[in-house]
Amino acid sequence: MTTPFERTRAVIQAHAFLIEITQDLSLPEAIRQEAWRLLRHYPSQEEMLLAGKLEERAGEGTLLSPLFSSATDVKKPQGE
Repeated sequence: MTTPFERTRAVIQAHAFLIEITQDLSLPEAIRQEAWRLLRHYPSQEEMLLAGKLEERAGEGTLLSPLFSSATDVKKPQGE
């Protein structure tokens, strides 16, 4: 089962991968243009982490669990 941390990290890594594709001159121009077109509407790392934070707050005290996380790795509770 995918956790919110893993899902958030995957979206952020996909964004970085699309950027790599746009800059790889060994790829056909059509592929690089398509990657650029997708990036125009793809969430940035900052937007993903903010979405995670908002979802975490909105779900407090409810049975809803967030799809995304405000971090890309599991944080240890303070004091451990």
